[in-house]
Formats: sequence, structure tokens, C-alpha cells
Amino acid sequence: MQARSRTRLIAAAGLLAAALTATGCGKKSNGTPPPSGPPEVGVVTVQPQRVELTTELPGRTSPHLIAEVRPQVSGIIQKRLFTEGSDVKAGQVLYQIDPATYQAAHAGARAALARAEANLIPARLKEERLRDLVKIKAVSQQDYDDASAALKQAEADVAAARAAVETARINLAYTRVTAPISGRIGRSAVTDGALVTANQSAALATIQQLGTMYVDVTQSSAELLKLRRNLASGLLKNSGAAQARVKLLLEDGTPYPLTGTLKFSEVTVDQSTGSITLRAVFPNPRQILLPGMFVRAIVEEGVSEQAILVPQRGVSRNPKGEATVLVVGADEKVEPRVITVARTVGENWLVSHGLKAGDRVIVEGIQRAKPGTTVRAVPFGAAPAAAPQQPAAAAR
Repeated sequence: MQARSRTRLIAAAGLLAAALTATGCGKKSNGTPPPSGPPEVGVVTVQPQRVELTTELPGRTSPHLIAEVRPQVSGIIQKRLFTEGSDVKAGQVLYQIDPATYQAAHAGARAALARAEANLIPARLKEERLRDLVKIKAVSQQDYDDASAALKQAEADVAAARAAVETARINLAYTRVTAPISGRIGRSAVTDGALVTANQSAALATIQQLGTMYVDVTQSSAELLKLRRNLASGLLKNSGAAQARVKLLLEDGTPYPLTGTLKFSEVTVDQSTGSITLRAVFPNPRQILLPGMFVRAIVEEGVSEQAILVPQRGVSRNPKGEATVLVVGADEKVEPRVITVARTVGENWLVSHGLKAGDRVIVEGIQRAKPGTTVRAVPFGAAPAAAPQQPAAAAR
């Protein structure tokens, strides 16, 4: 009897559990929310705008003026008269070469000039006397001709002696090696007591002007031709400035605070690289730029008055490699569109073909936007719509 009672109790408990499970499932099914509407996507409405286009090119800095100091006479360096790394002025004495031999040569040349001038006096007097005598036939014409020739020779000797004196004076002055330009001088290649020779190949020191710096950059000749075509067709316009402005990024990526101007374009293409050298001039009052620094120059190309820009996040590539975007078209349906992109401008693509003013390009929620499906377009960056509240389950 007891066993039969336990069996009945177990059966009753199983039926009760099954009933509770069915009731719970029914409640869960009744609380399911209704299906949601079209997916929401963020769009950017295309509007033509004025954009200044630039290109970034690698380059190196070089001094505006540079001069290598070399001796013009031979001799022993007696003294160096400057401090390495200091600023020097044009004409400042940098080295003193032993002048003893050049002083002696100058004195000898002056003595030779005095002798020639002394010989000139009797030759002139003799020519003057014979000039009057030959008129009255007191002396022969031959005697007068000899005296006239002797006078001219004496005059030539004086002129040669004067030139020798000037040469000796110049050589004596060259023993004081001076700065040809003003600027900052580098290290000295010689010390006191060194022997130097006239016009030697090795420079004694180098002076560079750092107040203004050149920046030489290279640009592909193909890019230059493309730029000229765009300017000729009217796709790009000159910025209006007489000379294109240039900005710099230093080696560590920081921008250089001052703006330069493009001054020069090479007329020959480098056959090994197919590039053209462009030269810009930058003011350098604080001498931040040093010769030989690697920089990146941002050069103005022109202005596009009707540029169409699309965020890069909204552009993808199809299997053919073509740039494509998703556009919200008529009836709020998604349409794929193949576009032609010319270049990047900041975080955007510059579109040359495939889009027009008023097109709505999807840039957010692309994974939910399938071609042909209906979507709800909202401006990109707008606050998302609040989720609908679910009805609370009735308390039992």
C-alpha cells in the first residue's frame, strides 16, 4: 500500500511540473516584441565645395649661400682668428698666413718700379731734345727714331713694374684669409703651423648662411604633367598668388611654423628617377632648419571650385578593384555606385566621377545596407533614435 501511494505522489508531481512549464512557455511567447522596421544608416549628403589641393613631397634642406674658404697663396698658417661654429662677417680675417716672403716680394717689386721710373727720365729728355734737332736736320732721323723707341721701352718697363708691384701687393693681402660671405662658419680643417697651398682642393672651413634656407624636393614628371592638364582644362585653378606657398613637416613630424614660397622648377627630368627638382625658399630666423635635414614639403597645386568629397570610411572596392559606394536612392532603397577617385584630401576621397550634388552616401551601418533593401537614412553623426520600450509583463 505504501509503495502504491508513493507512485501516485510522483505521478502527480510530474503532471504539476509539466503544467508549470507549459504556462511559462506561454508567457514567454506572449512577451515577444513585434518585428522592427527598416535598418537605420548614417548618410552624408554630397555637396560641391571649394578645396585647396596640395601634394606632399620629400626633400632636403640646403643653405641659401655657402662658401668654402680656400687659400689663394701658399704658406704656413700662423694663427686661426675665429671660433668654430660662430657667426662671421664678410671680410673678417679668418687665418693669417706667414707674410714674410710676400712682404719681401712686394718690396722688391717696388724697387724695380723705382728703377724703371728712374730710367724713364733720361729717355724722355733725350727724345725731347732730338725732336727739335731733327726738324733742323742737326741730327739724323735714325738717331731720333732710336731715342723715341728707347722712350717707349722705358715707359713699358715702368708699366710692367707697376703691375708687378700690384701683384705683389695682392699676394701680400692674400696672406690674410678673409670670409667671402657673412654666415655661420663650421669646423676648421687646419691648425696653426699647417702648410697650405694656393687654390688647394681641400677647404680650410665652410661658411653657410642659415637665415634663409632652400628646400629641394622631387616630383614625378607624370604628376607634373597631370597637374598642368588639370590647370589647362579648368578642373583646377591657380590660387591667385604670384608664387605657390609651401609648408614643411620636420623629421619628427612637427610642422615648421613659417611658410615658404616655390621659387624654381628644374627644366630637365632626371633620367634615372623620372623626377623633377623643385626648390622652395623658407625664412629661418631661429635657425631651426639646418643644412641636410630631411623634410616633407606640402606644396599648393591649385583650387578646385566644385570638389566632391566623400569620407574614406564610406568607400570600398569591388572584385574588379573599382571604388564603390552605397547610395540611398529613390524610395529609400540602397543602390551601389561605381565612382572614380582622384586622390585623398585629409580623411576624404576626392571624387572625379560617379557622384553628383544631393546624393546620399552611406558611411555608417554599411553592413546592414544591402543593395535593393529599404533603409532609414539619418544624417551621419546624429544621435541614434531611442529604442521602443517593451510592454511590461502582467503580474500574475
